[in-house]
Amino acid sequence: MYNYGLIGDMSSAALVGHDGSIDWCCFPRFDSPSVFAAILDPDVGGRFRINPVNPFTTHQEYQHDSNVLVTTFINRSGVVSVTDFMPATNDDDDNPETPPNALHEIHRIVTCLSGQVDMLLDFQPRHDYARAVPAFRAIRGRSGGGAVEARGGRQTQALVASIPLPFDERGVVCDFTLRQGQTETFVLAYGSGRPGSISRMRTAEKLDYTRRYWQGLVARMNYEGLWRDAVVRSFLVLHLMMYRNTGAIVAAPTTSLPETIGGSRNWDYRYSWLRDSAFTVDILYRLGDVYGADRYMRWLLHECELHRRRTRILYGISPNSSLKEYTLDHLRGYEDSRPVRIGNDAARHIQMDVFGEVVLCIHSLFLLEGSVTDESWELLRFLAEVIMANWRRKDRGVWEVRGAQQHFVYSKVMCWAGLDRAAQIAASRRNRRDARRWLQTAEVIKAEILDQGWSTKKQAFRQRYGHEALDASNLVIPFLGLLPREDPRLRLNSDAIERELCEGPLVWRYLPEETDDGLAGQREGAFTLLSFWLIGNLLYTNQHDRGFDYFHDMITTQTNHLGLLAEMFDTDYHRPVGNFPQAYSHIGMIHTALNLSGYIADTPTRRLVRSR
Repeated sequence: MYNYGLIGDMSSAALVGHDGSIDWCCFPRFDSPSVFAAILDPDVGGRFRINPVNPFTTHQEYQHDSNVLVTTFINRSGVVSVTDFMPATNDDDDNPETPPNALHEIHRIVTCLSGQVDMLLDFQPRHDYARAVPAFRAIRGRSGGGAVEARGGRQTQALVASIPLPFDERGVVCDFTLRQGQTETFVLAYGSGRPGSISRMRTAEKLDYTRRYWQGLVARMNYEGLWRDAVVRSFLVLHLMMYRNTGAIVAAPTTSLPETIGGSRNWDYRYSWLRDSAFTVDILYRLGDVYGADRYMRWLLHECELHRRRTRILYGISPNSSLKEYTLDHLRGYEDSRPVRIGNDAARHIQMDVFGEVVLCIHSLFLLEGSVTDESWELLRFLAEVIMANWRRKDRGVWEVRGAQQHFVYSKVMCWAGLDRAAQIAASRRNRRDARRWLQTAEVIKAEILDQGWSTKKQAFRQRYGHEALDASNLVIPFLGLLPREDPRLRLNSDAIERELCEGPLVWRYLPEETDDGLAGQREGAFTLLSFWLIGNLLYTNQHDRGFDYFHDMITTQTNHLGLLAEMFDTDYHRPVGNFPQAYSHIGMIHTALNLSGYIADTPTRRLVRSR
């Protein structure tokens, strides 16, 4: 299912299969209607495929420290590579270099490395989530090659190539032959008025700039630990999920990839959750990417100011994004996993944890710089007061359950953390009144958590008050300082979660039969981020050997062939599930690599054993 690489330009993104097929792409933005959606319906969704006509094997990799993807096809007649990228554009005011104008393009460079190979070009876009079959027409160019425009469903794009492009009402489907040393180029350009000449697309120049853009980001990354390749890939994936125009960070670039094959746990993740984004910003600060983190903070401050009367848990990537949820019944879904949803009703949910998580994000900036701006301070004060006024309310919890609202322990813990950190920052600004008020309420919340949130029977923190069900989200507790490191309840809690919700390093969020999540007890996959939280608990409770072993399992068995992580893993089918790639999962990967590398650095005698 997840034999895909991700390319993007920080406005939109595309999934490129190891078979050379682009099966998902939305233009011009992450949350725009799709132009290719074969991953959700191979019959009608639309695709853009380039691969050999005859049977082949394949190898796929990214060019060094970049998001330029190379797929190599090997068959009996020869070897061909396809280099795919979406051109980067300069969004850094401190960088005087001006890149070529390259908004919303996919470039595909096909090169024969040996022999002679017959190739297939299959370009069948289906606009507006496959609700519109576009009309095709030829575009006149000034040089050889071909150009075809596809217009329909309020979307227009052009395919420009170095070879002729015969087309019919379906699109462009044709064969072409490459001999050793020969290269053909194909450019998909979104929008009207595109040039009909491949030379005017300046592919070589854009490739060079794009490669250097991504490598420049990595060069500025502050990481000297182990597992560098995994950390770099996760860092670059997170950048592919940033919307350059506003600084918003999407949870994933896809919608409705199922959490259970054949089930209805299918959600649209092409929006910016405050929770996911706050953790992303913390990672960017830790890696020294202050520019990327600051861009998000500016967006966050702007959005929260716009919606001051009702702060949401998630936002669209721009002010004109629509989050209204509805289904696309004409698409059968991945492997008949219905419904296919666009939009997300979670925007209307009450989830008290997110306010604390945003405060933690601001606190990370405070620790980094020793202070916060007046604008950040005003947002922090607002969020702290929201917590003060609402922490006793029931909510839908971190997992956005669609059943009855409850007193979820994770939400209470995050309310405590938000007020605790807000009080620290208030004290640094000599605002003693707010610091005292917030800290006093934080202590009240903490006392309630330890009283009503702890299960004597299970010897663990409950999922929600008044029930014995467990929830793996409570693995976050050691990281926040709610209890001192030596408190035995931390080890007891993680041990109980391992007994009930874990299988080796794999962790399930909760038991569906014990949780009213509004989905009739449907099973789901193990949640990838929680595996990294479990490893963090093992490190925290001095179970380092198991922590290292579990991390090794995760990076060798849970990532795909390119090092990308999905939201979940299905142990019955032994494959990833959920939206892909998932920002949350890659955040966990980086955090854990940083922490494990730090432990090794502090314990030199272990370095030779654990660095293999």
